[in-house]
Amino acid sequence: MALPQAKQTATEDRLAVLTMPDAGCTRKAREAALSRLREMGLPSRRDEYWKYTRPDTLTTAQAPHAALFVSDEQMMFHEFDRLKIVFIDGVFSPEESDELSLEGVSIDRLEDICCKDIHWAKELYGVLEEAGQTPVQRPLATLNTAFATDGVAIHVKGKPSKPISLIYRHASETSDAILHHVIRVESGAEVTILENGPAASRFNKCMEIDIADGGKLHHIRAQGRDHQRRAATHMFTRLGRESVYKSFTLTVNGVLTRNEQVIELTGDDAIAHVAGACVGDGDFHHDDTVFVTHDAVNCESRQVFKKVLRNGATGVFQGKILVKEGAQKTDGYQISQSLLLDEDSQFLAKPELEIYADDVACSHGSTSGAIDETALFYLRSRGVPVKEATNMLTLAFLAEAVVEIEDSEVAEKIVNRLEDWLARRS
Repeated sequence: MALPQAKQTATEDRLAVLTMPDAGCTRKAREAALSRLREMGLPSRRDEYWKYTRPDTLTTAQAPHAALFVSDEQMMFHEFDRLKIVFIDGVFSPEESDELSLEGVSIDRLEDICCKDIHWAKELYGVLEEAGQTPVQRPLATLNTAFATDGVAIHVKGKPSKPISLIYRHASETSDAILHHVIRVESGAEVTILENGPAASRFNKCMEIDIADGGKLHHIRAQGRDHQRRAATHMFTRLGRESVYKSFTLTVNGVLTRNEQVIELTGDDAIAHVAGACVGDGDFHHDDTVFVTHDAVNCESRQVFKKVLRNGATGVFQGKILVKEGAQKTDGYQISQSLLLDEDSQFLAKPELEIYADDVACSHGSTSGAIDETALFYLRSRGVPVKEATNMLTLAFLAEAVVEIEDSEVAEKIVNRLEDWLARRS
C-alpha cells in the first residue's frame, strides 16, 4: 500500500538531511532499515499508537531549539564508582570518558564496529529492532538503525565489579543526536547499566539487549535537567531461559519524552520488570509505551508506572501484555497510575491484554486521581504544612515504582532527586 502523500513527503524531508555512516558490518541492517522506513513512513498523529502524542517535533528535518539548563546541581549517579562513557550531543567524548576496559566486559564503539566485516554485534544490530516492528510499527527506531552515528556495543561475559554508566551531555541548542547501543549478556553473566543526562535538543536512542540463559541485566535511567529537550527512546530486549531484566526510568522535566520498551520472553522461567516514575510541571508531555510478549512457560513480567502531573502537564501510558499460545503459567502484571495535582493536567492510558493460553495469571489496572484529602488532613492536623504534606504523599504515591530498583543505594538517590524536585517547585 502506497504511503499517504503527506507522510511520504515528511519522511523524505527528514531523510534528505541525514547521511548513512560508512557502515561496515552493519551496512546490510542499515540498508534494510532504510527500505522498511520508506515503506512505513515516519509516524503521524493518525497512527494508532501516536494518537495521544504529537510526533511532529520528533520527525521534522531540523531539531527544534532547546535552551541549555544551567545549574550547580550534580548530575545523577556522580557519587557512584562506575565506568563512565560520555557522549556530548550524541558524539563520544574520549576526554571525558574512562578507558573502555572492565573485567568481564568488552566494549567497542559503534564507529569501530562499522570498520569491521566480522563482529559479534553484526548478529544483533538491527535484529531485535526489526523483530519489534510486529505487530506495531516503530518507525523512529527504524530511522535510528539506519542512521545512528555513534553508540557502543557491550559484551558481558562475567560479573563486572561496577556499573557501566552512559552519560549524555547537551552542549548545543540545536543538536540532533542519534545513538544506537547493542548489549549482549552471556549465560550466567550479570551487569548494571546506568543512563543519565539530557543528551541533545532532540534525542533518538535505540538499545538492543540480548540476555542469554541465566543472564541478568539491571538498567536504571534518569532523564531530566534541560526542560526544552525532546527525546524518543527505544529498548528492545530478548530474554532466554531463567534470565532476568529489570529496568527503571526516572523522568523530570522535558517538553516531550517518549520511552518505548519492547520485551520478548523466549525462554522458560524468565523475569522482566519495567517501571517508571515521572514528575511533570507545565508544558510537559511524557509517554511510556510498553509491549511485552510472553512466548515461553512460567515467565513473569511486571509493568509499574507512576506519573505526578500539574499545571497542565500530560502523561501517557500505553502498555500491552501478549501471551502466545503455549506460554502457560504466565504471570503478567501491569499497573499505571497518575496523581493530578490540579484540574488542568491529564493522564491518557491504554492498557491491553491479549491472551492465547489458558493457565495464566494476568492483570492490569489504570487509575487517575488527586491527593487523598483524608491523608492530607491527617498530616496537617499533626502540624505538617500543606506543601510538605503534599510532597510526602506524592513520594508515597511514587514508591511502588521506585521499589522496583533492587539496589537500595540507587533507590535512595532516586528518592532524593524526587524530593529536591518537589521542594524546588513548592
